[in-house]
Amino acid sequence: MRKLMLLLGGVVLGFVAAHFVNQSPEGRRFFDRVNRGMSEFSRAFASGYESEADESDLADDLEDALRDLRDKA
Repeated sequence: MRKLMLLLGGVVLGFVAAHFVNQSPEGRRFFDRVNRGMSEFSRAFASGYESEADESDLADDLEDALRDLRDKA
């Protein structure tokens, strides 16, 4: 229980600190850079899953083609 309270206290203190940092122009620029980096990361992550889905579709098509060839033989 004590560890949970320490964790929650740390989260609350982190939010309070972020609020005060965000009030300064330098803090806003910092959070803008962080948000930009997170957006780039999420776009890269999503495009990775899209390309994985394309590869999966390609593998399924190849399996179907091989199965058709086997059935014809």
